Amino acid sequence: MESLEARSRDVQERTFCKWLNTKLESNGYPAMSSLVKDLSDGVKLIQLMVYVSLGRYNKTPRMRVQKAENVNKALEFITSRGVKLTNIGPEDIIDGNLKLILGMIWTLILRFTIADISEEGLSAKEGLLLWCQRKTEPYKEVDVQDFSTSWSDGLALCALIHCHRPDLLDYDKLDKTDRHGNTRLAFQIAAEHLNIPQLLEVEDLCDTRHPDERSVMTYIASFFHAFSSMDQAETVSRRVEKFAELMQSVWISKNDYERRVRLLLLAWTEMQTSWRASLFTGTYTESRERSAEFSTYKQTVKRAWVTEKQDIATLFGNVQTKLKTYGLREYVPPPNLSLLDVDDAWKALLASEAQRSRAINAEIRQIKETLRKKFAEVANDFEQRLHAISSELTSIDGPLEVQQQSVEQIQTRLPALSETLNYVSEAEAECNAANIEENDYTIFTCQDLEFELELLVQRISKKIAFIDNQIVSRNMTNLTPAQLEQFESTFRYFDKDESNTLNQSEMTAALASLGIVYSDEDMDYIYDQLLQDYGAVSFEAFINLLVEITEDQTSPEQLREAFRGIASDKPYVTELDLRIAHLRTPSIEFLRETMPHTQNETGEPEYDYERWLDDVFA
Repeated sequence: MESLEARSRDVQERTFCKWLNTKLESNGYPAMSSLVKDLSDGVKLIQLMVYVSLGRYNKTPRMRVQKAENVNKALEFITSRGVKLTNIGPEDIIDGNLKLILGMIWTLILRFTIADISEEGLSAKEGLLLWCQRKTEPYKEVDVQDFSTSWSDGLALCALIHCHRPDLLDYDKLDKTDRHGNTRLAFQIAAEHLNIPQLLEVEDLCDTRHPDERSVMTYIASFFHAFSSMDQAETVSRRVEKFAELMQSVWISKNDYERRVRLLLLAWTEMQTSWRASLFTGTYTESRERSAEFSTYKQTVKRAWVTEKQDIATLFGNVQTKLKTYGLREYVPPPNLSLLDVDDAWKALLASEAQRSRAINAEIRQIKETLRKKFAEVANDFEQRLHAISSELTSIDGPLEVQQQSVEQIQTRLPALSETLNYVSEAEAECNAANIEENDYTIFTCQDLEFELELLVQRISKKIAFIDNQIVSRNMTNLTPAQLEQFESTFRYFDKDESNTLNQSEMTAALASLGIVYSDEDMDYIYDQLLQDYGAVSFEAFINLLVEITEDQTSPEQLREAFRGIASDKPYVTELDLRIAHLRTPSIEFLRETMPHTQNETGEPEYDYERWLDDVFA
């Protein structure tokens, strides 16, 4: 990018310097060799303004302030001629800021060489480009689209010369592939026969991918001015041709306007008819589809109509402007096709659109309200049934066998209740599909009710397990109440999943917490035997096992001796003592939670096993 900019800057510096030299030499002043050097004292700038007196100036300035006065005088004059100079001051020229100097000269070229170019209503660059295109149009090898690459083979230059002065070269005999030769020939003929100075070099056009646009424009503008007198002969015929083209374009535009207005009005009428004929089925899915279709219409069809309406108004305005520009009679559209008719039809469409929007929104609101009430009805009814069963469960009383029968009868009603919850879930799914987030008719969600049902199921299971355990406890006449309470609390503690059964590891830990330890082999045998007898280590199986063990092996005094051995005859036992004795972790945790304790001076708990055993065997 830097290389391309530097190359363009070099070409511009050389071209602009030659252009300035043509002005200086035509007025008897010596030519410049360097823009940076020769413009820095302001003398050359002032000499370029010879056609007007700028008063006295420093012709041989030496000091910077003298140079600044000269440059400033020239810049003020340029500005006074309506030339807008941007971002450049005397110091930029004195200090040789080439980029800004080139910009200033380009502004001068535009103002005094290119700005006055006019071709069919276009001026400056666009007018010059159109002039080149018109002149070179008959030449099939030439396609002028810009002031850069279109001139790199020399054919466009040769075509311009041949178009105006066919006596100077034979275009058909040119070697169309000889880019350098064609360019060199055009330069030579222009300089020798047309008095057009050669501002460019052959390599500036032929040896670069992107010839500098400003330099090419400056050179081509010389051709325009050289041939302008010859073009005057074409003015009369072109005037007639231009008027014919104008009238034809107006006729085409009027027909296009009327055709597009008819199509647009017909489309609006058909859309309103379809809206009136559309009926709702009462389902949320269908209503949302209608809403989506309406939104799509507003984002696509309606926007296209808005654009078309504006384009039609612009087209109508362009027709009227053309007619007014040339003093022709104003265009009056046929009946019902004026812009006022279009505006009235548009207002009618907007009114129908608003009515359609209100109808869709009202239908969606009604459907949502119906879905809210439907869900609230099934959810509230389900919660009432849950509450009724819960209250019934709470009020169960009487003998254990009667309570057991009542709870089991309640349990048989749970499957039907779960089935009812499916209806609640379906109703909630319909609400979710309709994007209903609030419901003033109920405070419950399906998740709330699922949670409450799960709690009720657990409560019933626990109630059945509790009654079963109480029946077992009641029948254990060979155990003291304290023993029963201890054994029951131990069972409940190690029944982690509240299934009212113990697996082998839970049973081993429970026995160990009671001071009953067996080898792994013995424990495997006991567990397997209980499974054969009871199907699982239920509370009944656990109690019966403890009855057998306590009747056969354990006495309060034996337990005291065991704890004294673990405590090394201390009246208390510590957690460290229990771990040294290789009690399992669950047993240690149970003893820590149940035995009374105090803390020594180091904050370590000391567990009073004597008091605990007194309480247990009281």
